[in-house]
Amino acid sequence: MSTLILGGGMTGLAAGSVSGLPVFEALADPGGICSSYYIKPGSEERLAVPPADGGAYRFEIGGGHWIFGGDPAVLHFIQTVAPVRRYERVSSIFFPEDKLHVPYPLQYHLRYLDSDVANRALEEMAAPPGQIHSMRDWLVASFGPTLSDLFFERFHELYTAGLHGEVAPQDSYKSPVDLQTARDGASGTAPSVGYNTSYLYPEDGLDSLSRRLADECDMHYNKRVARIDLDAKRVEFADGDRCGFDTIASTLPLNIMMEMCGLELPERPYPHTAVLVLNVGAIRGESCPDSHWVYLPDTKSGFHRVGFYSNVDESFLPTPNTETTQRASIYVERAFPANQKPGEEETRRYADEVVEEMRSWGFIEETEVVDPTWIEVAYTWAWPNSTWKQQAIAALQERGVYQVGRYARWSFQGIADSLRDGFVAGGALKAR
Repeated sequence: MSTLILGGGMTGLAAGSVSGLPVFEALADPGGICSSYYIKPGSEERLAVPPADGGAYRFEIGGGHWIFGGDPAVLHFIQTVAPVRRYERVSSIFFPEDKLHVPYPLQYHLRYLDSDVANRALEEMAAPPGQIHSMRDWLVASFGPTLSDLFFERFHELYTAGLHGEVAPQDSYKSPVDLQTARDGASGTAPSVGYNTSYLYPEDGLDSLSRRLADECDMHYNKRVARIDLDAKRVEFADGDRCGFDTIASTLPLNIMMEMCGLELPERPYPHTAVLVLNVGAIRGESCPDSHWVYLPDTKSGFHRVGFYSNVDESFLPTPNTETTQRASIYVERAFPANQKPGEEETRRYADEVVEEMRSWGFIEETEVVDPTWIEVAYTWAWPNSTWKQQAIAALQERGVYQVGRYARWSFQGIADSLRDGFVAGGALKAR
């Protein structure tokens, strides 16, 4: 019997590196959705490492993953393993019909809007909030009907794949509400606020961090878990292998672990949404924004955010990147309901629509790479007044399965906090 770590994302790698326990990863490379890959212009082949000549776009499986917040000791560790650069956030909201860019967050930059709209928004934000049950209720109570109709309702309809009227409010710190700051921003410059006003990214790509952590682990790749027999204390893998265990540290999504362990609760499981991330390498258009990422309240193609890797750092671009060939490395996010992955033909049509829409805005010209990636459990949500998450975590713990990290514990957090959780769990299991 032994202790196993399931999942070779950031949390599992951190746990494996400090404990020496075996880490079982479903894919052929470490990092999970926080991993980079490379594609040369005009090619469709994904490369796990950059070519020697540097002539490839760098993309990430789950879109842009930046290291924000975190315990200072964890940030120090990251910098010793994979040297990083620090960036100050540049993000905006884009209204395609008006070709209007407003700095993020919208409520603190009302001077970009019509004065009547700005004044009405301030009055509504000052009004007492009504009854809050769902995320939609929270949006109206926090920002008022005017800003909700203009942006927040429309954006969250896309972002949650239509769940915002049913799920509980969460992660309010992502878009803070302070009336005085909103008033200041209506007439002048407001300070940069939020949880990710500055962030880090490894100089050699996110894969440099995951690979160096994996080098310190007992890694077992291509080991996708198919079933966990809690009575027999046995993990069964998709390739037919089996492995006994006494204890499991799982970084796999909580709903998936409950299913694989055959556990059910009276309350319905919390919902999740999937994301189709379209990675695009293209010639930069004349109206390409300078933002690191852009939020969208409405698009013909259905996506809700466009990120510009190369606006963060030019290392995401093939070399050379000359004045006559200005490229852009981009990720485009579209949310889907759970377990509704589109087929290949539908994905191709969607990709064509996205490219055409971004061309119409002047964001890009011709494309050199268009590569889709799918994240089934991308964002996690909760039902109002439900304790399913707490019950599920407790049910697994009773049987020696400890959930560790963002998706395992069904909560939003960044890479630094995911590493912290892995270090804590790995150290505790090693000591045990």
